[in-house]
Formats: sequence, structure tokens, C-alpha cells
Amino acid sequence: MKIRELLWGAARRRPRNLVRLFGWSFAEAAPSFVSGQAIAHALDDGFAAGRPVVGLGWLMLMAAAWLTAAIGARQVLLAIARIVEPFRDALLRHVVAGTLHRSATSGLRPDSAAVARLSRQVELARDSFAAVIAVSRSFLFSVAGVVLGVLTLTGSVLPLVLLPLVAGLALFSASLPAMARLQRRLILAEEGTASSVASMVDALRDVTACGAQDRVEAVVGRDVARQAGIATALARLTAVRTLSLAVGGWLPILLVLAATPALVRDGATAGVVLGTLTYVAQSLTPALGSLVQGVGVNGVRLVVALERILKTGARPAETSSPEATPTETPTATPTATTAAARRIGAPRGASLWLRGVTFAYGPGAEPVVSELTLSVPEGDHLAVVGPSGIGKSTVAALAAGILRPGDGQVLIGGVPVQALGRAALSRARVLIPQEAYVFRGTLRENLTYLATGRSSSGGSPEIGSLPDPALDRALDRAVDAVGMAHLAERIGGYEAPVDPSELSSGERQLIALTRAYLSPARLVLLDEATCHLDPAAEARAEEAFAARGGTLIVIAHRLTSALRARRVLVMDGVRARVGTHEEMIAGSPLYRDLMGRWEDPVAAGA
Repeated sequence: MKIRELLWGAARRRPRNLVRLFGWSFAEAAPSFVSGQAIAHALDDGFAAGRPVVGLGWLMLMAAAWLTAAIGARQVLLAIARIVEPFRDALLRHVVAGTLHRSATSGLRPDSAAVARLSRQVELARDSFAAVIAVSRSFLFSVAGVVLGVLTLTGSVLPLVLLPLVAGLALFSASLPAMARLQRRLILAEEGTASSVASMVDALRDVTACGAQDRVEAVVGRDVARQAGIATALARLTAVRTLSLAVGGWLPILLVLAATPALVRDGATAGVVLGTLTYVAQSLTPALGSLVQGVGVNGVRLVVALERILKTGARPAETSSPEATPTETPTATPTATTAAARRIGAPRGASLWLRGVTFAYGPGAEPVVSELTLSVPEGDHLAVVGPSGIGKSTVAALAAGILRPGDGQVLIGGVPVQALGRAALSRARVLIPQEAYVFRGTLRENLTYLATGRSSSGGSPEIGSLPDPALDRALDRAVDAVGMAHLAERIGGYEAPVDPSELSSGERQLIALTRAYLSPARLVLLDEATCHLDPAAEARAEEAFAARGGTLIVIAHRLTSALRARRVLVMDGVRARVGTHEEMIAGSPLYRDLMGRWEDPVAAGA
């Protein structure tokens, strides 16, 4: 997305706010037109004519204009806030969505420091956008008021005002690209310096112990010197702002003063000359100064911040996303992939098939999964077991389409997950991770937000489209089946608000499990989703999903999950074996060892 389109879209998202902004801007700009007129008439028609009451009346009119401007200024700030706050929210959504998407597709944890830096850039962009709107709008209305006022006093003076103004604006505009480049370099240098200093502080004890003070001082000093040099260059360039202000704001005053004898000969009165100078000195020069300062600083910061946000907060290229991954060959284009997805249609059933899947976290890393071929027919109940860190969660993420295999293919219902759009994929499968997600809202909203629309097979309506009494009965059945009836009662019912911070990890897991139970997905993947439940609660939840229908894959936290499953997938390094519990006891030494270590304490307790 281009920066210009982003800013224009934010400004026109709600036209009513623009109308309100422009309306109150007229009120705020009232002194720009009234001040010169009031001074000229107060002098010529009032005090100079021996009528002080008339002169005071014109001055009172100018005071009223300033009072109106004060009221308008307050309303202008509120109108600007209505524009920039949604703009800020949209940028934050972009940053968070891009970070989460990169984390999900790469399998790496989000860089919290990078997210924090981008969040600061978002706040900087919001403040800069507000400042640019404020000064640009104020300048335009002030110039319009000055031009109209000068024309009503004496039109011959207008070139003396406008020509220097145009020259000053042109000089300022010419310096903006260089300012943007230096400002961009300065932001990067500031971040580099902060990173170097932070690393030095964290390792200060080791630096001292190793006698590496001189070397570290040189490295950090180089970053500081680079930042100082860029800041100095930017300071020199900002001198152009002062020159443009002098040309556009103060030169008109000198020209009007120099032309005063000629204006008087042409019939201009002292009030007209003083009113013209008032227009320039009181309205035009301050407005130009605010524009130069606001756009020269905040405008440049806004562009640089948005460039950083749009670049570093963006999702990976479309060719690496699940929606646009080639379906058959590496040379397939995103357009061809989308067309293939439309031809293939929705998954046919809830079977899962991994064909020669290999996955590694990063180029050159050892594969976590190597040439794994696995067929899970619809209606199957599979438990995945193995030592901690062996790659069980990676298999779950691959099966859910969250991770993309380096080689091989993953199919749900006979359809490659790469050919499924996000909506179709979410209707086909549901993945519950170890850390359950619960949001602030009612219990009903937490339980049913996946249960909307129609089923993935296009059949009967999902529970989200049922009338309220039927929906409550469906909720009751799910809550009772999974075993969270007591929790629902303690929270206060379906309409009660849920505060995630007040729930235990096990209670959050019960809510997430019930949500998955109510979803339309027929393929359910439980990635240690019951690890915070006691064994009895875990058994009840797994049995509920087994009786629900569809396909169930459980990344086992306790080996009792393997005893409840129809088949067991045993992961041993990059190898994997699948079969019934009896077959694994007979053929897998690792499985026998795991079961032996688990069963011995039970036998001893008996």
C-alpha cells in the first residue's frame, strides 16, 4: 500500500469528520479575515475620525473573532482526533497481524523488541499525522482569509504578499526530499545506537572481566558518532526552513513597508496599510511558520515512520502465505494457485494426509520432520507421542496448515492446504495449542465465535445461525460434554463477562476446548490442549471429541491419551511409526520405554 493512499484513505474514511473539521476551521480562521479589517476601520473610521466608540466597536469585533477562534480550535482538535485515532488503530492491526503471521508461518517466536519499536513508530505516526493535518489546514484557511482580506482593503498590495509566499513555499518544498532521507537515516542510527548501548550494558560484567573495554568503546563510539554526524547534517539542512520562512513570511512585511509611500499616493489610508501589515504579521507569518515547522519535522517523521511500519510490519510475500502457496509445482503463480483452489473446492471430508513432508526451522537447520508420510482417515482418533522437543507440535502445525513444509504436501479432505483460503481452512480444521486463547467479552462470545455461517460441507446450518433457544441448547450440550458446566456456572452464565486474567490456565483450556467442540471443523488437533487439566478432566474432554464425530489428533501430554486413541504415532528423531497401542508395544522400543516409565509408578502404587 502506498503512503499517499493510506493517508488519503484515513482522511476520507468518515466524510462526516472531514465536514466537521472544515466547518470548525472556518470558525478558527475568523481572525485571519477580521483582524486586518478591524484594525483598518478602527483607525480610519473610528479613532482617526474622532469617533472612539466606532473604533472600540471594531476592536470588540476583533475580540469576538478571537473568542470564536478559541471555540473553533477546541472543536478542531476533537475532529482531528476522530480522524487519527482510527488511523492509529489500523496501523496497530497491521503491525500485530503481520508479526503474528510471520511468527505462524516461520514457527519462530515474535520479536517482542521489534514489535515494541514498531508500536512506538505507530504512536509517532499518529502524532505526526495529527500535527500535519492541524498545520496544513490552519495554513490553507489562514492564507484564504489573508487573501480575501487584502483584496477588500487594497488589491494592489496582493502581489507583494503572494509572490514572496510562493517563493518561500517553493524553497521549502525543494528541501523536503533531502530532509526525509536524513530523517530516515537518523531514525536507523538512533536504533543502532540504542541496540549497541543495550548490548554493552547487558554484557558489562563480561566486558570488564575480559578487558574488552577499549574494543567495546570503539564499537559503541562509532555508532554514537554516526548518529551525531547525521543529526548535524539534518540540523544544517533545517536552516533552509528558516530561510523559507524569512522569504515567505517576513519579506512581504518589508515589501509592504517599502511600498507604503506609493500606496499612500494612490489613496491608501494609514488604516489600510496598518491593516495589511496586520494580516501579514498576525496571520500569514505565524501560519507559514507553523507549516514549515510542522511539515518539515512532523511531515518528514510521518513519512519515515509509515515507511518503516509498512515495510517491517508487512506480512511475508504472497507466494509464501498459505493462501498463495503453489499447489503443484514451485513455478506456479499466485494467480494460478487461486484459480486451482476455486477448481478444487472445499475439502471432501475430514481426512488428513501428509505426503513425504520435511520441515526445518530455517535454511541449513536440521530437519525436525523428515519425509513423513501419514494417512489419517476420516473418523480416526490418533495420538502423537514422543520425547519432549521431538517435533510433535511441529507436526500439528504442519497438519493445520500453519507451517509450510519445505518438501512434501499436506492434504485435508483430499485438498492441499495451500489451495485453501483462510476461511475454508478455518472451517475445515481447528487447532487448540497448549496456551489457550480467551478474550475479554461474554462467555457466549468466547464459546461461539468460531461457530458462525454454514458447515464446511455445505450441509446443515452451524450453531451460530440457530435461533437463541436452540443455540442455548447446543451450548448446554457442548459445555456438559467437555466438562465445563461448573466453570460456566461460576462465571455467571453465557452472558457474563469473561476476564482472562481471573481464569486459571486449566479454565482457559476448558473454554478453548468447548469453543473447538462447537466449531464447524471436522478435523480437530489438540496440541497438549489439556495439559493444565487433571487426568479425569482430560479424559472427559478427549472422549467428548472422540464421540463428536470427525477426525481427532491429540498431541499427548499424558500417555493415557495413547490408550484412548485408536492408533498411535510414535516420533523418534526424524523417524515416525504408526499403529495401534499393541502394535507399538510390540514394534517400538521407544514406545515400550515411554509406557514402561509411565506404568511403573502406577504398578508400584497398586
